[in-house]
Amino acid sequence: MQYTAPLWEPPLAGDEVEHLLGALDRLRTTFRLKADGLDASGLAARIGASTLTIGGLLKHLAVVEDFHTTAKLRDEPLGEPWTSMDWDGSDDWDFRSAADDSPESLYELYDGSVRRARQRIATVLDDDGLDQPVHVSMPDGTHANLRRLLFDLVEEYGRHTGHADLIRESVDGRVGEDPPADWRPVRGSYEFH
Repeated sequence: MQYTAPLWEPPLAGDEVEHLLGALDRLRTTFRLKADGLDASGLAARIGASTLTIGGLLKHLAVVEDFHTTAKLRDEPLGEPWTSMDWDGSDDWDFRSAADDSPESLYELYDGSVRRARQRIATVLDDDGLDQPVHVSMPDGTHANLRRLLFDLVEEYGRHTGHADLIRESVDGRVGEDPPADWRPVRGSYEFH
């Protein structure tokens, strides 16, 4: 019997780029599963004393995707849809303001940011690979490379996918590590890579 891996599964024996992007996409997809199909009430649900919501995590990770692949990558502005939003400059704006957004807009915001980020990453990888310097730097002027920027995204997703897992379980009991092989999003336009 031959095993057919789901679309989001990293390769079993790929190169460094394939494994790094594969791990990132598996986390994106697992997060998206945890967030999928919720109404406004489900997206606003909280657990314990935490103010985190899945809606807030969708918006936060959307801005993280765009910020990492514009400002941190090449010192470019965030661009749309962010420039049209009433960002108040605070660090928790994305988490707080998500409560005012419809489920449809949150799913589309997140899905669009992942599409844009994948395209930007593919473009720069074609240029100079993982060792190329990116714009973000330390106070002494030492620049990170693309590898570090991508690992930072993996770390961000690892943390917030765990948060989403706990919140989602409290909403409707959905648990699990990876999406089922036949899973497709109910809401939004998330694409598998």
